[in-house]
Amino acid sequence: MPFSGLSGFIELLERNGELSRIKTFTDQVLEITEITDRITKNNGKALLFENTGTQFPVLINAYGSDRRMAMALGKKNLDSVSPEIVSLFEKFTDTAQHGLKLSSIMELTRLAKIIPSRTRRKGSCQQIIHSDPDLSLLPVLKCWPHDGGKFITLPVVHTVHPVTGKTNAGMYRMQVFDRNTTGMHWQRHKTGAAHFEAWKSFGRKMPVTVTLGGDPVYAYCASAPLPENIDEYLLAGFLRKQKVNLVKCITNDLYIPSDTDIVLEGYVDPAEDPVREGPFGDHTGFYSLADLYPRFHVTCITHSKDAVYPATIVGIPPQEDAWLTKATEKIFLAPVKLALQPEIIDFHMPDTGVAHNLVIVRIAKTYPGQGKKVISSLFGAGQMMFTKYLIVTSGETDIRNYGSLTRHLLQHTNMKTDLSFISGPLDVLDHSSDIFSFGGKLGIDGTEKSGEELKIRSDEYKNASINESKPDNITKAISESGGFVNFPEGDLDSAIVGLDIVCNPGIIEKTKEIFRASKPDYLKLIIAVDHTVDIHDLYMVLWQILGNTDPVRDIDFISDNTIFIDGTIKAFRRGGFPRKWPNVVCSSESTIREIDRKWEALGLGPLINSPSLKYRRLVRGDSDEVLS
Repeated sequence: MPFSGLSGFIELLERNGELSRIKTFTDQVLEITEITDRITKNNGKALLFENTGTQFPVLINAYGSDRRMAMALGKKNLDSVSPEIVSLFEKFTDTAQHGLKLSSIMELTRLAKIIPSRTRRKGSCQQIIHSDPDLSLLPVLKCWPHDGGKFITLPVVHTVHPVTGKTNAGMYRMQVFDRNTTGMHWQRHKTGAAHFEAWKSFGRKMPVTVTLGGDPVYAYCASAPLPENIDEYLLAGFLRKQKVNLVKCITNDLYIPSDTDIVLEGYVDPAEDPVREGPFGDHTGFYSLADLYPRFHVTCITHSKDAVYPATIVGIPPQEDAWLTKATEKIFLAPVKLALQPEIIDFHMPDTGVAHNLVIVRIAKTYPGQGKKVISSLFGAGQMMFTKYLIVTSGETDIRNYGSLTRHLLQHTNMKTDLSFISGPLDVLDHSSDIFSFGGKLGIDGTEKSGEELKIRSDEYKNASINESKPDNITKAISESGGFVNFPEGDLDSAIVGLDIVCNPGIIEKTKEIFRASKPDYLKLIIAVDHTVDIHDLYMVLWQILGNTDPVRDIDFISDNTIFIDGTIKAFRRGGFPRKWPNVVCSSESTIREIDRKWEALGLGPLINSPSLKYRRLVRGDSDEVLS
């Protein structure tokens, strides 16, 4: 069902035991983040901070579970959405082929009820108007110690193309600079940036309006990977089965949902020089370093009488955005099948891959080469173009069971013939490539192979005579070089090595030589990470590899069927790195101690230790960047 502002959603959360109210004063600077990080990573409830030093409470972690994510989109569960999309598509396909039927007419009538409508009347979001805007009214968070300042983390940014009139509602973080200006972090690949360039070519100020809160479906739709020029509020209407009512802004001509909580109206002037924005602890788990972005001028702030300020935090996964990604997997499976690849059965974006570093796809395979065909197609499809590692499987393997998935891949992947290396666009937050937003990608055809494809089976290695002393010899040789080794669960298909590249910059090549000399045909995969990484924590290892590698640059062949992946920090490599290397995002020791001290007063149950305690060993120095 639709919600009228966040207050309606909060009532539902509370009725269902999904909300914790915090009445103790909690500082917007660092403290709310530290508390939320503990709760989110322990599958806790949504949090409503009622004492923020402003008139607005803060709602956070509202999407941070499967149940709350479904509630936010007005569903009992999200499994029902994909069949609804398929049904809709089939009805209109049938209409095109066989003409309009009564069922199709009824479907058209229902569809008309979800198309957003416009009115000149004021909405509840305009009950209170601040014509002399001051952003200090809002409880904007500073999340991490080295952030450039306070950031609005869950804004829905409304723009319009000056020629086509096409609108967009996107989500771009906004650093608060002063009482009425912020940064506008729309990245080069985003629709907001394209609209900005169009306004720039006309030499005119660009109207922009930012909404906060309202029906929680709005924030999801703004972050969803919709094709360009598809109205986000059409998706919102489809999900909640009721159209979104839009009202005109007071100081510009943009239209926004009438039931949103808080509105920031204003403009971006393309004639102005861009401003330094950032750094900012980001969803990759690393700081996105400072860069130049446009400045947003706020001309008016409006809000409802019972407005709530929505926020989220991003950092080392999993965070709240992991459940937004899981919703996207379910909602967009049907469109991907229907529009791109009908053989796709399922796709998954693991938390450790932070949405764009790793995508896993399972297909119904019926002919040779089909896995590589799917790889080629998906690397060029919409926001899939940002994917760094793409894995395609077949058969009955559960792609969310990482143990069985890994065994499946090692059994059915020939490292020499089934890996496809290419270069292409990357998300601008990817820090591992030598060139900003462009670098290497890897497609892995892990499908079950047919006779025509079969070159080498892993059985040949399983049945080979293995010198039992070889793993011990490797462990000893690497230990003598200053590293250490883990063979996960005793499985001789793979090895993880921890290396101190700071004290010994040549240890990567030395380690490769050790493995080559041992001729480890029984190993298919060798992973190197920094010695500060817990090589027995596979979640941490995978997150580090996916974030710290360029597949084309960092994957080497030890033998025909054995690859070595260098997942270490490149800032310390010989010759240095052409770009700044970001630090890992963690809370400061002083913030951790302060939240430990006030935990009992928060009313959140027994003390939960800070997740940052586990990851602080990965932090290099006291800055947003790693200094070599």
